[in-house]
Amino acid sequence: MTDDLATSASAERPRAHPPETTEGWYAFHQILAFDRAALRRIAPDDRARIRVEAESALDAASAPATGGWSAVVPLVGSRADVMLVHFRPTFDGIGDVQRSLARVELLDFLRPVYTFLSVTEAGLYHASAQLAADATARGGAVGDATHRAAMDARVDAERASPHVQRRLFPTLPPEMPYVCFYPMSKRRVPGQNWYALPLDERSRLMMAHGMTGRGYAGRVVQVITGALGLDAWEWGVTLFAADPLAFKKIVTDMRFDEVSAQYAEFGDFYVGRVSSARDWITEAL
Repeated sequence: MTDDLATSASAERPRAHPPETTEGWYAFHQILAFDRAALRRIAPDDRARIRVEAESALDAASAPATGGWSAVVPLVGSRADVMLVHFRPTFDGIGDVQRSLARVELLDFLRPVYTFLSVTEAGLYHASAQLAADATARGGAVGDATHRAAMDARVDAERASPHVQRRLFPTLPPEMPYVCFYPMSKRRVPGQNWYALPLDERSRLMMAHGMTGRGYAGRVVQVITGALGLDAWEWGVTLFAADPLAFKKIVTDMRFDEVSAQYAEFGDFYVGRVSSARDWITEAL
């Protein structure tokens, strides 16, 4: 291809603009495994002290004065033993809980298997595609003053909606004690490069994907967290359900969506049930 033809082809190809996003709480998933040989060596007189200290620290983390929450999730069917899930209003709040728990003696007997740092996210694919098309129609461009003002107004409106508020500032659903977490990314390979798709095409695919998820309303609560720039994987998915079989059902259905079938890569899955700190520590020690 000559330089002129290459320039012409590049000019005709729609630019792959990123969608607008709005963010809420930071999230940190700590997946840990016991050093069981070391646990067995703990003197009987030390067990009570270790138990009391750990229970106090985890109870304090579960409802911090600064906002957010933490949960203890003993894992089933995993090479790890427990997942600690933390949501905090600020990045520094995540650092605070990480450091405070690192000082707890029980954590000396746990080794990290995996950690995931991210932030709750609502991706505004439809609004982004619509406003990009509006900018083109008026002869403007994505990112110009008119487009930016319209996008800021749309973000404010979306962020104020109860649905988006629940996504950005999730609560721990007491009626759904089972938890499933996994990281995922979008493919970037020749012929299957999510980031090279035009924005309106990505909007179409994500809208269909979202309709599948909405079919599980009342059975599964989904918390989507973005990790670009924070982790090697691009998103985290934390699911809550009253029946762990619901995880198999929703993930199966979503993998048949075009966006997942063509463009999704998945990491390891971690599944368990929320426990009180006392019950988990009593069981462990």
